[in-house]
Amino acid sequence: MDVCDMHCDTLTGFVSKKEKDPTYSFASNDMDIDLDKLKRGGYLLQNFAIFTFLKAVKDPVAFVRKHIDAFYELMNTYSDVIQPVTKVSEIYDHRDAGLISAMLTIEEGAVIDHDLSILKEYYDKGARMVALSWNFENGLTHPNFHFESGENGFHTYDDVHGLTEEGFAYIKEMERLGMIIDVSHMSDACFYDVYEHTTKPFVASHSNARAVCDHARNMSDDMILKLAKRGGVMGMNMSSHFLNGTEHADVHDIVRHINYIRDLAGIDVIGLGTDFDGIESGGLNNASEMPLLKEALKQEGYSKEEIDKIFYKNVLRVYEEVL
Repeated sequence: MDVCDMHCDTLTGFVSKKEKDPTYSFASNDMDIDLDKLKRGGYLLQNFAIFTFLKAVKDPVAFVRKHIDAFYELMNTYSDVIQPVTKVSEIYDHRDAGLISAMLTIEEGAVIDHDLSILKEYYDKGARMVALSWNFENGLTHPNFHFESGENGFHTYDDVHGLTEEGFAYIKEMERLGMIIDVSHMSDACFYDVYEHTTKPFVASHSNARAVCDHARNMSDDMILKLAKRGGVMGMNMSSHFLNGTEHADVHDIVRHINYIRDLAGIDVIGLGTDFDGIESGGLNNASEMPLLKEALKQEGYSKEEIDKIFYKNVLRVYEEVL
């Protein structure tokens, strides 16, 4: 068990499917992630994001609360296989007991109704990472690209519009609480605001290298170097759109990004953030195929220690320092 995945959209999708079909099971199903696939993939930790599509949700706070309850219902139902965690020592305890760990995270920061006490509520209920934005302006941040803009917007990098006053207060409170700041989906200007106004490591939970695939959701060389300087980590996203800019990718496209980032900034900044159940096609099809990436890295000449850093050690180093 050695896979630590910083991001998936499985929870939101599973809850939707479960509401339509009460017999829908997390043990084994047609999603990218289920318990069977996590076992076959060798998972130590899976982060489960609560993704909120702001323009389709009338009450974002109620939506998040509902999904927090669903997360713990899932954990209780399958407690003999997977259990929730809020700190690194619990992850290792679970590994020793043969259990998979699950961490609750939030994708879309504007789910607190402009009230930081609600962020504290989410923290108290176990959320330990927040991606402050998705693809909409939300009063906190600006996104990598505008969701409505289509393909042309994917190559427009916003280095002007950064964090708002409320956004600065948000990241300050996250550092105080001991929550991991996730800059995936933030504009370039927002990235630099986080870098310049925080002190702890932060992450880009599911972003690749822009020099390898020219997409605004990926990170520039300078951003990667600054993330590495801070001691942060970026999770390799499996989406074909972020790997090679097409509808189809394979494991070798993932390795290309890893090679580039290693040569640019070193091995310690690289982790995994699959974005499973939030993507249509990717370098790997689902969680069970993670051993294919490990084998590809071995064939590329990566040592066991380097693969271990990519698969779990770098992520857990950041978690240990921040949580």
